[in-house]
Amino acid sequence: MAAQARGRTLRAGEHRSGRSDRRRATRSAGAPGCRAAHALSPTWTTGAFPRSGEARGPSAPGPGGACDPAPMVRLEQYTTSVDTVVSRMRALDESWPEHDGVAVFNRVYLAVTEEVDRRLDAGDFPDARAASTLDVRFAERYLSVAEEGPRPACWRPLFQFRRHPGVRPVQFALAGINAHIGHDLALALVDACHTLGCEPGDLEDEFDRVGVVLLSLEERIREDLMPGPDLLQVADPLTHLLGAWSLERAREAAWSAGRALWALRELPDLADEFAGRLDAAVGFAGRILLTPLPG
Repeated sequence: MAAQARGRTLRAGEHRSGRSDRRRATRSAGAPGCRAAHALSPTWTTGAFPRSGEARGPSAPGPGGACDPAPMVRLEQYTTSVDTVVSRMRALDESWPEHDGVAVFNRVYLAVTEEVDRRLDAGDFPDARAASTLDVRFAERYLSVAEEGPRPACWRPLFQFRRHPGVRPVQFALAGINAHIGHDLALALVDACHTLGCEPGDLEDEFDRVGVVLLSLEERIREDLMPGPDLLQVADPLTHLLGAWSLERAREAAWSAGRALWALRELPDLADEFAGRLDAAVGFAGRILLTPLPG
């Protein structure tokens, strides 16, 4: 199974590499390209699908129909560093019991976020600012829930079943990943576009590169949380439950959902409806992943 996960990671990397080569011909590195895209983009509304840490509220376009820069300034100030979100995850890890279901997911996600931080420090991301912004906005979505904030429908099953004796550790981990990638990643893409003043297409390199690291979650979960080969038999319900969900497919769907939300930014009612239905659908999948199993 670990070999299959590595194969999927390699295929995702090859797919990303082809798109990256085509896009580099038209995109300059760093924030200037994002600002250029923002200058050409139409006005968006910031009331739809509020960003993590923000209350929903109306916004008005600036003079002449241009986007009011004030929300952008507030977003830039709100964005923190990857080191900061790592510290917050470590604090949560220390505060929860080892076998708590949310703690199981937190430990796996912490390891992946630390890996992204290491790759940023090593210069593995050509546009480090864009990659860091996307990663931080993504993490903030989870942290706002974990630190006792409002819980969207997608996260409620994990928090409700976090101490259920019939749910296995791997189920807790996958339910958290399902909520975070299936729902939060799409909204984090929109958050990052607002912060950087760019279009989703300008962040596709960073989305894919961060996504390759996220795919390592699957391998890590199977190595650390799955029972041994002698225990995971074809007849085990866990085998069928895990086979019904794919991290790679969830990441691809998040990219499509994020682009759709961005396209709907001038239609806040429709955007809110879309985001709400996405939240509910992901929550439904999470509840299935947390089905208590015998033994």
